[in-house]
Amino acid sequence: QVQLVESGGGLVQTGGSLRLSCAASGVTSATYTIGWFRQAPGKEREFVAFRSWSGDSALTIDYADSVKGRFSISRDNPKNLVYLQMKSLKPEDSAVYYCAARGGFDIAWSTSASAYNYWGQGTQVTVSS
Repeated sequence: QVQLVESGGGLVQTGGSLRLSCAASGVTSATYTIGWFRQAPGKEREFVAFRSWSGDSALTIDYADSVKGRFSISRDNPKNLVYLQMKSLKPEDSAVYYCAARGGFDIAWSTSASAYNYWGQGTQVTVSS
């Protein structure tokens, strides 16, 4: 059973940085996709970033337009951690951030929350103005 646990959220001022971590266990697929999504109060869950891997090789990566150039996704393979590095944070980045996982890769679904099978519990990010 795949389990995902996010950490690293918190309160930060505008322009600050945070690094979120997603600890993934039980992933047995050689090719898999990790997505980051966020949900602000009263809003739908929205795509932030995804990255796919096949073994040790990174495949496709993509970011929402709203975070391009500010966020980056990476993996620490030995630790089974996937990071979301967030820089130049803005108040509109405030939300609960979730990591999600699914075996395989297809650009057709990688930005869609409904396509992911496994989800973490979320971590709160608050950016003060």
